[in-house]
Amino acid sequence: MARVADSFYFENFAAAAENNCRAARMLEQVMREYDPDGLEASIEQMHEIEQANDELRHELLDTVLAAFITPIEREGIVALSGRLDDVTDCIEGVLHRLYYNNVREVTAGALEMVTLLVRACDEVRDTVSELPNFRKSKTLRDHIVAINTVEGLADDVFVRIMRELHTSEADALRVISMRETYMYLEYCVDACEHVGDEVMGIVMENS
Repeated sequence: MARVADSFYFENFAAAAENNCRAARMLEQVMREYDPDGLEASIEQMHEIEQANDELRHELLDTVLAAFITPIEREGIVALSGRLDDVTDCIEGVLHRLYYNNVREVTAGALEMVTLLVRACDEVRDTVSELPNFRKSKTLRDHIVAINTVEGLADDVFVRIMRELHTSEADALRVISMRETYMYLEYCVDACEHVGDEVMGIVMENS
């Protein structure tokens, strides 16, 4: 079997990161132009993005299992692919919760969170784009720090809006539905931070 070019792995990561950005921007648009009765169509579109990332992951796993030599440690390749896939899974999960909890109105707090999610996904994309040059890159660390910074901001917003929800909302069903939405938005940003952590681990192990 001919050796797969090293670029395949990095291009696969970059495509997955770009899909995460697409998913995050789609979620933001859905939430800003919120139509609860149109969520089923949005879920179908989001699932197509999620499936595209699944296909990228399957292709990568098939390739790395058959490869004799890889540009970085196999464990790092597999782990990073999984972390990138987790981001889109979490974003799709937000839409699912808006739908099955029958959320009729998106709060300002949720919009704050999804804006931060878009920022985090952009930083993930920029981080992954630097990975092929990780030994010489002058910006890779800055992007990882930026992901962590956005995650910290999201934590602060999450605590504040959860407090507001539980102290100002009298409708128990709305508390439950929005709490799930907030939690999954936070999971999304956390998933972005995990990508950054994985990239840093790869850099340390392969330098």
